[in-house]
Amino acid sequence: MEQETPTENTKSQPTETTEKNQEKEEKQDDNVIFIGQKPFMNYVTGVATQFNTKKQTQVTIKARGKFISRAVDVAEVSAKRFLKDENIAVKNIKIDSEEFENKEGKRVNVSTIEITLEKQ
Repeated sequence: MEQETPTENTKSQPTETTEKNQEKEEKQDDNVIFIGQKPFMNYVTGVATQFNTKKQTQVTIKARGKFISRAVDVAEVSAKRFLKDENIAVKNIKIDSEEFENKEGKRVNVSTIEITLEKQ
């Protein structure tokens, strides 16, 4: 019979803590819709699912660059047409920009938007 050394026990503990932190992050991001190249109605359906099936009171729609206009459209169609009986309104809009290096190694800025919808 081999006994576990204290270092082996401490090695497993950070893994458990990391897993718990990841679960918390996933729960926090559960009501976030990231806009990309998928068909438009997929995002509208995602917003509706968050409000109706998952019983969220707030849903945040995030987009960058050329997808910002699609994010605005998703928010408007979700609130004013698809969920008009649910009393959904825009609570907050946050705009920003992020700097990163493109494929050529050049520094570029890309605009970002976060639109928070709230069930009133």
